[in-house]
Amino acid sequence: MTRILETMMSDRDDDKPDGEAGVATKTRARTQRPPLYKVLLLNDDYTPMEFVVHILERFFGMTHAQAFELMLVVHKKGVAVVGVFSHEIAETKVAQVMDFARRHQHPLQCTMEKE
Repeated sequence: MTRILETMMSDRDDDKPDGEAGVATKTRARTQRPPLYKVLLLNDDYTPMEFVVHILERFFGMTHAQAFELMLVVHKKGVAVVGVFSHEIAETKVAQVMDFARRHQHPLQCTMEKE
């Protein structure tokens, strides 16, 4: 085993000019953070405000006061960001809200877009 290591080291030294020995470095690729996605709730003229508040409390973990305030933003501006998540979580939240709204026969729309 020692002989193999000596041979490997001498082979490396041959690649360097004037017999310089080099240091083997290993570069690690930096992992990037995954892109985030905004979950948007859209206003409509048919979904009751109380139902929107319930959605925000149930699926986005908001207090009643936070949910009520954000529901008013959706109502007045037509759209509001209700959370920012990774792609998979945002996709799941949108699907949960849409499914829940359909089961309760409301036309509420929820979408996602890249931040």
